Amino acid sequence: MVRITEELVRKKSEHNERLISTLEELSLHQEDIERIEHIQNWCRDLKILLLQSNLIARLENLHKLKRLEYLNVAVNNIERIENLESLESLNKLDLTLNFVGELTSVESLIGNYNLRELVLIGNPCVDYPHYRDFVVGTLLQLQSLDCKDILPSERLKAQRLLPQHRAVIVQCQAAQAIERDEQRIRVAEQQAQLAKQCAAIEDEDERTRAFWNAKSEHCPEIRTEIARQHKLGREKQESQPNPLTQKPKRIPHLFAPCGRPYNINQAKLQFNFQDEAGHYSLLLQVYKHLDTSLIDVDIQTNYVRVTIKGKIFQMAYSEEVKPDESVVQRSQISGHLQILLMKLKANELLVVKSMHAPKESGSAPGVKEPCGTVDIGNICAPPDLPDLI
Repeated sequence: MVRITEELVRKKSEHNERLISTLEELSLHQEDIERIEHIQNWCRDLKILLLQSNLIARLENLHKLKRLEYLNVAVNNIERIENLESLESLNKLDLTLNFVGELTSVESLIGNYNLRELVLIGNPCVDYPHYRDFVVGTLLQLQSLDCKDILPSERLKAQRLLPQHRAVIVQCQAAQAIERDEQRIRVAEQQAQLAKQCAAIEDEDERTRAFWNAKSEHCPEIRTEIARQHKLGREKQESQPNPLTQKPKRIPHLFAPCGRPYNINQAKLQFNFQDEAGHYSLLLQVYKHLDTSLIDVDIQTNYVRVTIKGKIFQMAYSEEVKPDESVVQRSQISGHLQILLMKLKANELLVVKSMHAPKESGSAPGVKEPCGTVDIGNICAPPDLPDLI
């Protein structure tokens, strides 16, 4: 049985930054949910609730959703309309392809004054005589039934004949209830016989084939069993991946046969690496919104390795560094990763070069800066210069 958990609801509320208290729309379709629970306590502001294609057998635990406007429970196992009286903002109710046989249960929606659309297509009750007239005459606030607009003349006629139509509906649903009870007993016997037959088959594939080849009826019990078989098939397929469709994961080589570390950039990140006198500076342009917990930095004496969501960035350097004195920082604005790798021995050549480097604001000592204008007319070519061809 699949339960409605907080983790599932937060997963389905990514469009609302995973906040469920202010959620206005929630889609939990095709999750094999068998019972409605917790939603009314976690999501009080819901306006749209989509629960189609599940295994829900009863409408319940929705009375606190005062702002709910659209409820979709199509393709479930619902047999009766109930517990919706408190949904004062309900505007549309979709019960397509359920098992509603008790048509008089629509009378529980009389107090839902804002209800304008009702869909009951695919339910046993739509085959009753005067089905549409009964619903139209009972729910005067409706404007559309089964995606078809209700005309004023149709409503007046349905109201006038409502008592006669209701008597016929009561007889039909009583006969349907008896048939449904017989169906439960019959299906239970068929399932027990099928289970005994499958237990005698050792091969799992043969058991699965025997289930799908067996005759079945259209009822909630069979729909639940089909969903269970689908789930078992998915689990089996996930546990045994197809080697033809799944490519083997390539394992990168981090070191050469001689032990020299390779330079690797699996994540294809842009970076800036500078060799200073006393340290190396590595600026790695990590994704701005990536959680820092997904980044792992490993500093060794001759290389640095950064693992980002399982993808490796590795950079080797020619001089040894001091890992315990190196610094790793991340910008809160851009998300970039700054790594300062302190060298074990400062590069004396770079130190001397930096000491004698000319300052940007002035010129080097002993050098006279050019001034004035240059007369290009006094520039003469050397006498031995050959003529141009």
